[in-house]
Amino acid sequence: MPENVLKILQERGFVEWCSDPDELSQVFQSRVTSGYIGFDPTADSLHVGHLVPIMGLAWLQRAGHQPIAVAGGGTGLIGDPSGKTKERQLLTLEQVERNLSEIKKQIEHFLDFDCGASSAKIVNNYSWLSKLGLIEFLRDVGKYFTVNFMIARDYVRSRIEDPEKSITYTEFSYILLQAYDFYHLYQHENCALQMGGNDQQINIIAGIDLIRKKLGAKAYGLTYPLLLTASGQKFGKTEEGTVWLSPVRTTPYKFYQFWINADDRDVEKFLKLFTFLPIDDIKEVMSHHARHPERREAQKILAGEITRVVHGDNAVERVKKVSEILFGEAYTLEDLTCELLEEIRQEVPSGNVKEIPSSLVDVLVHVGACASKSEARRLIRSGGVSLNGERVDEENYEIDSDNFLYGKYMLLKLGKKRYHLVERG
Repeated sequence: MPENVLKILQERGFVEWCSDPDELSQVFQSRVTSGYIGFDPTADSLHVGHLVPIMGLAWLQRAGHQPIAVAGGGTGLIGDPSGKTKERQLLTLEQVERNLSEIKKQIEHFLDFDCGASSAKIVNNYSWLSKLGLIEFLRDVGKYFTVNFMIARDYVRSRIEDPEKSITYTEFSYILLQAYDFYHLYQHENCALQMGGNDQQINIIAGIDLIRKKLGAKAYGLTYPLLLTASGQKFGKTEEGTVWLSPVRTTPYKFYQFWINADDRDVEKFLKLFTFLPIDDIKEVMSHHARHPERREAQKILAGEITRVVHGDNAVERVKKVSEILFGEAYTLEDLTCELLEEIRQEVPSGNVKEIPSSLVDVLVHVGACASKSEARRLIRSGGVSLNGERVDEENYEIDSDNFLYGKYMLLKLGKKRYHLVERG
């Protein structure tokens, strides 16, 4: 029997607004229900801000219902103006298709596409929006929306009233396209629920109204809260910028560290939203964490759980070991696998050497680890240089081929916290 996933989502902090919570709860308990979320392909990767809606779909499926991810190949050609102060740059069809290909791979990490009635689906709204004729669309969809209703949207009104801004007819029409998506999915996928961020509430209501007016049927909407950190910062932003799900845009190590650095005031909320840990387990984690918050055990569990889902078990073990090494914990030569060194290479300064053998002093200066030979000698004399985990005591130490692990890499530690990777070639 399917579960009341609304109760689960409420308990874990996902629900900001629901169009009819009592009736939707009954629907969830009475039958397998399909729900969808749209993802516009404005980039070739989703970011951590998308994890709330993705996890919402995952919980929908875990409760025995069917999640549908709508890849916005059609709406992505227009661009959602919600919350925007200026028009988005329009993408080409080729850019949209390329972005969609990468986004689909990321969504597939969270959902099961072969589990019977609750098997997930990914559909592309370009497949139906591209077939709509203008006259047909205006007659069959546009007539159900008043200009008064559309102008009343905050993002529309703010751009109409400000002489420095404007909104095009293209963006103005976006709400109709999203409403049509919901209508289409209700008809063809038996989809009775749309979910999204709280900035999508009016767009969702528009779809509910269109289904009611055209089909005389009842559909439902649910929105997630705008997520801010305890410091008031928009979630998912760092000094370095957006934290992406793509390992090319944000390395697994940096992704892991983003969660490790979560504020103590946020970590319980994040455990509920971004992991599949049961609520009772989260309470126990937080109880242990409260005794020794300096150990950041809750953050480590959070980082490990979400990194495992996004990047896999092997990545978790790698980034944990990289963290241990870069934060000064002891390691052995056996720990420095080629894969691990390549991970470290993305996180620390690096340089190349071609002339081997060569003195360690010359190498330190050549790769930029030390500003001068005298600085390099002082550092070695003070015991402040380690090579592949072993301290170097000889001021005239010679580097040869044997120092390069896998014939490629040599890891230098300078002082207590500074690392430099030297690559041969």
